[in-house]
Amino acid sequence: MRWEDGELWILDQRKLPARVTWIRARRAETVARAIESLAVRGAPVIGIAAAYGVALEARRQPTSSHIRRTIERLARTRPTGRNLFYALDEMTHALERRTSDLARRLERKAREIHRRDARACLAMARYGVSLLGEGERILTYCNTGALATGGIGTALGVIRLGHRRRKVSEVFACETRPIGQGARLTVWECAALGIPVTLICDNMAAALMKAGRVDRVLVGADRIARNGDTSNKIGTLALAVAARRFGVPFHAVAPLTTFDMSLPDGKLIRIEERDPAEVLRAVPGLRRLRGVRVWNPAFDVTPAAWITSFITDHGVLHPPFRF
Repeated sequence: MRWEDGELWILDQRKLPARVTWIRARRAETVARAIESLAVRGAPVIGIAAAYGVALEARRQPTSSHIRRTIERLARTRPTGRNLFYALDEMTHALERRTSDLARRLERKAREIHRRDARACLAMARYGVSLLGEGERILTYCNTGALATGGIGTALGVIRLGHRRRKVSEVFACETRPIGQGARLTVWECAALGIPVTLICDNMAAALMKAGRVDRVLVGADRIARNGDTSNKIGTLALAVAARRFGVPFHAVAPLTTFDMSLPDGKLIRIEERDPAEVLRAVPGLRRLRGVRVWNPAFDVTPAAWITSFITDHGVLHPPFRF
């Protein structure tokens, strides 16, 4: 996304890889709907988008009451990712400072959040690459690259820098059903960067690990509890189970803004459930069948014990966390 002349331009991720389409946002409601519809997705970039949404409304109606209503609206968009609420807390604190020119103050804060995430991505990439051997084959899930963050990415940022330094020879990208973020977005990013990428169906990952073709698993995270339990895109838990069984190191890559120290463990992470149509539309004619129920959680929680380490912008960490 980019901020230009008081407007936010959002790359519509629903259209990729078929075409590149931009959404022009002049109001926070446009940003909120883009988040809800997955036009913009990825925990860090959702937080950045929400911050800019607040800045948009401050330009339209720079009153504290209006900005607070805007923050409440944006907070209702998606419940699981921590970064959204972290960014909105930052905007709330900026709102409460008693200085002049509210609109300019909130725009500066949104830009700062964006720049800070870009720096965090570079730091995570450097720490992550330090763990890699030569020419590793990495399995990743969902999309954790530039599309999902304010910089080069979290897990995909590690892969990107690792490939540049010849520490990553191949990437296996899972489709990530039912929306296909891996098939549509991760493959698109890897192809654009010249990183050798092999697309697999989600249910092929365990067989790939058993065959000895995966050296390491790198995933992102949407919220990490104090004990290290980690919520991420639905299907991450299955990868962790397989990696544990076949002795493949499994790492979560996330900035400290994703950690939620108010939650002692993952049982308290609120898991978003999305529209059943996302699943039903995957098979032509399925929606016409009567009596078919759908369970469509967007995330699952991986126990901390099954995660080898946490690659953050402040180093490689292990739970329990104290910061």
